[in-house]
Amino acid sequence: MASTRTPDGSAALLRLRAAARVETSAAFDPGRPDRVPPPRPDHRIARCVAEALGDAGSVLDLGPTGGSPIADRLPFADGEFEGAMALLGLHQWPSLDAGLREVRRVTRGPVVVLTHDPARIREFWLHRYAPEVLDIEARRHPTIDRIAAGLGGDCTVRPVPVPLDCTDGFDEAYYGRPELLLDPAARQAGSAWSFIDDRVRERFDRSLRRDLASGAWDARHGRLRTTPFHEGSLVIVRAVP
Repeated sequence: MASTRTPDGSAALLRLRAAARVETSAAFDPGRPDRVPPPRPDHRIARCVAEALGDAGSVLDLGPTGGSPIADRLPFADGEFEGAMALLGLHQWPSLDAGLREVRRVTRGPVVVLTHDPARIREFWLHRYAPEVLDIEARRHPTIDRIAAGLGGDCTVRPVPVPLDCTDGFDEAYYGRPELLLDPAARQAGSAWSFIDDRVRERFDRSLRRDLASGAWDARHGRLRTTPFHEGSLVIVRAVP
């Protein structure tokens, strides 16, 4: 994760709010059921983050992309930022507890963390086909209690509904479009897939294709194809002093 500061201290939030306003589409193409468009930030999820930040003007952007891992000591003064956000990357921080304390030290307003609740990760239907992937995800993501303890103050947790045509690239983004997960490009955004071997990938591909062809997947989960939003493991943790 990277700790970055823009010259005016607010460009990170401007980018986020711009993303929240942009209507994008990752509509499922029935003619190409196994092809996924390139992942990009989903404006509805971005809107949830922007709402959690409220009217904070200067926002410390903690990733998830670019730069070096967050340091035990951030080069900013106490309370320098009105808000901070960390998006889907806490599991990559080398010193999570120290990093959270530092984020709290330099932020006088809300700290907003978009993350996956490890207690709910294995509830996703993918666990039937690639349990190793979700087991890895559940082990890597910090618990909500640990995040709250690291940030201190008053913490609230709210689920983030994932839209059916979600443009982000995490596994649950395809909850109602299972064919897309058969495309290796769709799985590249999930780092847990890089920790499994070819045998597991081949078993996943073979078993999901079989159940899609036989109708077994639709018998169990077909309602998800028309469910506009799905509440899974994606949550926002919001902490204020």
